[in-house]
Amino acid sequence: MLELTDIAGTTEALGKAGYLASREIATAVFLADKLEKAILVEGPAGVGKTELARAMAQALGRPLVRLQCYEGLDEAKALYEWEYAKQLLYTQLLKDKIGEEISSAATLDEAAERISRSDAVFFNERFLLPRPILRALASEQPTLLLIDEIDKADPEFEAFLLEVLADWAVSIPEIGTFQARSVPRVVLTSNNARELSDALKRRCLHLYIDFPNAERELAIVRERVPEVSEALASRVVAAIQQIRTLDLKKVPSISETLDWARSLAVLNADVLSPELIGQTLNLVLKYEGDIARAKEQLGQIAAAAERAALRP
Repeated sequence: MLELTDIAGTTEALGKAGYLASREIATAVFLADKLEKAILVEGPAGVGKTELARAMAQALGRPLVRLQCYEGLDEAKALYEWEYAKQLLYTQLLKDKIGEEISSAATLDEAAERISRSDAVFFNERFLLPRPILRALASEQPTLLLIDEIDKADPEFEAFLLEVLADWAVSIPEIGTFQARSVPRVVLTSNNARELSDALKRRCLHLYIDFPNAERELAIVRERVPEVSEALASRVVAAIQQIRTLDLKKVPSISETLDWARSLAVLNADVLSPELIGQTLNLVLKYEGDIARAKEQLGQIAAAAERAALRP
């Protein structure tokens, strides 16, 4: 496990993990680690929220445990389930021993009492199949728990999370309270599909990540797609920035910027003509209406790309 000593060191550690962090992002990560608080990362889809959690785990030297949220996710699916088949096998193997235990019982109540004393044999961690939250709490090695797209889960699930974030413990009816072996670092991401509860927000540091400005996005392209020339990278970023100003159903994300840059490199492109942009818009935009709207502005998009290439 690694230690973050200051904000500059945090920026450097995230950079080594492939994440170019702004000072605001690095500050939030540093404080979340030092204060042992969860960090709630909100923002549009595709701005690198999940990637931040992965980079944070690498920077801290912690294994990443991920819980993907969805509608209908409940405590049992996030926490644990019982291996009933294994329990049944143990029962069958021990049935003779159980018979010996109750053979001398004078009454049915006494026999039941003797069996109840053996509950711990059949209800213990041996038969638990841990799901992500319990896996993060029970791990001998300190972990980073990513609760991805918490806004997709039902509000009832948030109430369960409050216990985890407040006490770093969970209640398992058959066993009792399970306390974390070490405090995990927790990252929750949200695309703002619904409003999260105030109680959950109070237990988290808040970080909003928006689409990057041109300078930072160009740095990301240089880092993640080194095979792309400097001129083409500048053109791609300028074109994407121009496309994001349009009234679109889904604005292109950073991952789509990277896909476009890689694809244009494969096509041996060196300039972004209106024709080439029109032919490859499907790599950037995912809805036919958005593509049609962008095609109406091909001249402006190509012009923005060329202006970027001419800058010193």
